[in-house]
Amino acid sequence: QVQLVESGGGLVQPGGSLRLSCAASGFTFSIYAMSWYRQAPGGERELVAGISTVHPSINIHYVDSVRGRFTISRDDDKKTAYLQIDSLKPDDTAMYYCNAGWKRPVYDYWGQGTQVTVSS
Repeated sequence: QVQLVESGGGLVQPGGSLRLSCAASGFTFSIYAMSWYRQAPGGERELVAGISTVHPSINIHYVDSVRGRFTISRDDDKKTAYLQIDSLKPDDTAMYYCNAGWKRPVYDYWGQGTQVTVSS
């Protein structure tokens, strides 16, 4: 059974940091590209960061609004993807979702999300 379980969200003050985790099971994690999306209340789901498979060479991309503050990474041995979020802003408040994709749209999996709230 395929599962993606996000964790690490919470309430944090502006300027703070969080590390989100996405634990995967039920599929061959290493061959999947991993991405993080977010959806603010009343807004559309948007891609914030993506990381390719390690082989043949790793590629990472970020949406402009988070570049320099967000860092995506993966640990294939632990079957986990991460999103380090620094210098948090109130505009970063959203539900953050993990996505795993391979030969999309055939293999395209989502987690249930983890809430990030930035407020003083």
